[in-house]
Amino acid sequence: MKYRALGHSGLQLSVIGLGSWLTYGSTVDRDVTRSCVFRAYEQGVNFIDTANVYAKGAAEETLAPVIRDVHRDALVLASKVYFPMGLSPNERGLSRKHIRDQLHRTLKRLQVEYVDLYQCHRFDLETPVEETCEMMNDLVRSGKILYWGTSEWNADQIAWAVTLCRARAWAVPVSNQPQYSALWRRIEERVLPACENYGIGNVVWSPLAMGILTGKYTDAKHPPPGTRAAGASADMMEDYFTQPVLGAVAKLRPIAEKAGCSMAQLALAWCLRQSSVTSVIVGATKPDHVDENVEAADLSLEPQVFDEMNAVLAPVAPHEPYLA
Repeated sequence: MKYRALGHSGLQLSVIGLGSWLTYGSTVDRDVTRSCVFRAYEQGVNFIDTANVYAKGAAEETLAPVIRDVHRDALVLASKVYFPMGLSPNERGLSRKHIRDQLHRTLKRLQVEYVDLYQCHRFDLETPVEETCEMMNDLVRSGKILYWGTSEWNADQIAWAVTLCRARAWAVPVSNQPQYSALWRRIEERVLPACENYGIGNVVWSPLAMGILTGKYTDAKHPPPGTRAAGASADMMEDYFTQPVLGAVAKLRPIAEKAGCSMAQLALAWCLRQSSVTSVIVGATKPDHVDENVEAADLSLEPQVFDEMNAVLAPVAPHEPYLA
């Protein structure tokens, strides 16, 4: 396993992270969860990412007994706050109250005294940035969180938070968690340069484009039963899940074979080619998935491999306007 510093901090993350969105606490049972986490830990993965909203808290609860049975100090445990966790107006967003209440519940569900990285799951247009940043600083000073970061904040929002924290001598955000893959590149124009400028490390989600870059889908009208594209999450894939995209992805197979890796490993290595990407967060529903993902950390591919990959995907990748 290889490790990279998270932004300007001294925190070292495995370049492959284990995520829990749509898996642990929902579609994957507790025994398989334990097997996946233990396999990841054995392979050197130290970064585990979750959120209060994942399965409405069940992801954190399911991870708790597993985390208790590994070396806690070796782990970088991350969670998030923002999305509604109840019906009242104060059970959402990034207000001081909601952040405080949700961190308390996250620590209780995870059965830990602190989380290493606490992330603002989205930008809150209704709460002053000063309030959010000051609360994160307070939590760092209290030791309940060690570092804080953002998720899906645009370049201007990141710059705003960093500049404010520096001016007030508050704990500065060290990370951003954006969606990023060879099929979803909208952060490249402004977010990644801003992160480089401000010392922010990116821990990217959906590096396999919801599984499409693994090559398991071939027919946009008839996805295999039991896959994400055939289930309740299909609407989240509508930007990708077209026959032209699947046809282009199929052309990656000979590129991967020539490079001596799987299509999934190629996609992960493509993301990690960026120095501002600290870690790629990948889900796993069986230990074998963990093994395959971890092998991507040791790939050393020539730039021309990624050039070939880009040439195949560029004509079909989504190009929506994005204020990043």
